[in-house]
Amino acid sequence: MCVDGRAGFLQGAVTPALTAASPSWWSVVLVVCLQLLQLSPVQATVCWSQVSSPVNTCLCASDIVSCTALGLEQVPAEIPVSAITLDLSHNRIDQLTEAVFEGLSRLEMVRLAHNQLSTIHLGAFQNTSGALLRHLDLSSNQLHVLKQHYFQELSGLEELLLFDNRIVRVESNALAGLGNLRKAYLSHNRLTHFPFFTIQEHSHPNLIMLDLSSNHLLKLPLDEIANLPIPVQKGLYLHNNSLECECSMYGLFRRWEQRGYASVRHFRQEHTCRVYGIQKGTVRFFQHDRYFEKCNLTAMSQPLSDQESIISVRVGKAVLLHCVTTLSGHSVTFLWVSPNQEYVAPPGNNGSLKMFTNGSLEIVAARAEDSGVYWCMALDQQQQRNETREINVTVVLHRGSESHESFNTGFTTLLGCVVSLVLVLMYLYLTPCRCPPCTKALTPAGQKTGNEAVAGSGQSSILTPTPPTTTEGPGHKVCDLSGNQHNLSPGRLWGAS
Repeated sequence: MCVDGRAGFLQGAVTPALTAASPSWWSVVLVVCLQLLQLSPVQATVCWSQVSSPVNTCLCASDIVSCTALGLEQVPAEIPVSAITLDLSHNRIDQLTEAVFEGLSRLEMVRLAHNQLSTIHLGAFQNTSGALLRHLDLSSNQLHVLKQHYFQELSGLEELLLFDNRIVRVESNALAGLGNLRKAYLSHNRLTHFPFFTIQEHSHPNLIMLDLSSNHLLKLPLDEIANLPIPVQKGLYLHNNSLECECSMYGLFRRWEQRGYASVRHFRQEHTCRVYGIQKGTVRFFQHDRYFEKCNLTAMSQPLSDQESIISVRVGKAVLLHCVTTLSGHSVTFLWVSPNQEYVAPPGNNGSLKMFTNGSLEIVAARAEDSGVYWCMALDQQQQRNETREINVTVVLHRGSESHESFNTGFTTLLGCVVSLVLVLMYLYLTPCRCPPCTKALTPAGQKTGNEAVAGSGQSSILTPTPPTTTEGPGHKVCDLSGNQHNLSPGRLWGAS
């Protein structure tokens, strides 16, 4: 039962004012108080929980029910059906029994942090709000395994807090059905691996944060992480784990750092790895990267999903084709079709094509007949989904020296233009000013001959590498029409001509 304490509060507050006011104001004050009583959105009540001690009481304020720090060992049976927020944190609740929240059809937020939860029975959230529940806080409890039936009724869940538990394993379908999930916090647990292959774009389209920091992860499944949706990769927190120092791991975090992912940028100091598998030999690899100097980061700079669909290979060389797909897991099978319509499955065909269980196909020694389009199909039998990929392979027949660079006509055209420009400038600025010969008298016939000589010498000066002896310059002798010789400076010579 609930006892309303609002009327007493208003009575104690209003009565002194009424006694002090004149009778003319009494009716006005009464009307105002009654209106405030009707418009007040919050109704503070005391809710008795179904336990033996009357001290264990919950506080109700409108649609919020708070039962914190009451020493409760189980969820109270009598909770107002109007509750939207239910806070049961800081108690001693050790399990959630079947239909423990039955009848609470308006629940949107449940807080069970700092309890002793170790078991969530099948159907614990049955007959509740289900799709309306958006926030579930189970942090700081004693959960060991996340089982697939824990959250199967909570299709509308957006935030799931599971940090600071004792979780050692997450079942593959534990987060299945949570299509609206945006943030999942699983830090400070004891996880050694996580089913990344269950997080796909079609199953979790709204997921933007997956916190797996401060666990015991030993080695990352890079293929599964590369297939995660980009928003999940941006919000994937993996710092403070027990990762081994290896080039593939280092290349993954370096690539995320270059892309500016917040999960790396905000926790650079906490990214560590174990050297040679020794727990004490931890390295902060963003600060001390000398351990990875020999890693070929260029080869790892592109994820598999960014690989080209057109590949060239020389005759006799090997090449590896990847069947890139978003499907992953143990139920996914792969199949290749070669250009000659030959079906290829593990381990391969006739020794020329080798296929691996992860879907990759290797052409052991490329031949001319191996050129063509290779078609790959990935099939998930459990989810009844498939994806295909095509790769065009070209086998280069020339195995000897590299083919010579083709003749560059653009370069020769440019060179010809430069040479022509130089010749024009030489013609304009280096053509000498010719004078008649000093030793011969000019006659009409001789003058004509001289003009022809000037024209001829002018044309020959372009083609002759050395200028004639009468070319103008400092200290050279020139003559006027009367046959007199003069020593002229360059400035005066140009004025005479």
